[in-house]
Amino acid sequence: MKSFRRKDGGDDDPAGPGRNAERDFRGDKRSNETHASATDPDARLYRKSSGQPSRLCYMGHLLIENCHGLIVDVRTTHATGRAEREAAEAMIAAAARGRRATLGADKAYDTADHVANLRAIGVTPHVAQNLSGRRSAIDGRTTRHRGYAISQRIRKRIEEPFGWMKATAGLRKTRHRGLRRVGWIVTLTATAANLVRLPKLLSAAA
Repeated sequence: MKSFRRKDGGDDDPAGPGRNAERDFRGDKRSNETHASATDPDARLYRKSSGQPSRLCYMGHLLIENCHGLIVDVRTTHATGRAEREAAEAMIAAAARGRRATLGADKAYDTADHVANLRAIGVTPHVAQNLSGRRSAIDGRTTRHRGYAISQRIRKRIEEPFGWMKATAGLRKTRHRGLRRVGWIVTLTATAANLVRLPKLLSAAA
């Protein structure tokens, strides 16, 4: 966080002596529009949810197929409020290749524009309904089908590769800087996750 400084150079001087002097950020208004990291300009300040601390980070996105839980696409992007939905649209469009497909996702993807974008590319959005004081973009035309319930159950498998990549492969905190290098290590780790899962699938099929 000490590297997250004003773009106009207004806070370049530390509060104390030395290269790594203590800094007091209490009361400061800091955002990606006015500040940037001096050591990793591609990183963005992002908060996962209310009550969570804001961190300089990137966002990794995975697309899995629902039969075996294998990763079929991986993307790494800047951390923004729309990155998850935009990455999902790009990945499913590449995977579907014009064929009919469904896409399961959690409540964060229940927005009118995202649902409309998926339908425009021929993908049926099996998105969990967000009914917390609002109207869901998913209605009975989608939820009445048996496939919707199946997608809602299977979509939770996405947490398995994410959990393995963070806890076992050590990707909870990246060791690289820059979007290209971080994207490379995320893709490599996702490949390793598939290689770990393949023997289990082959033994189960034998």
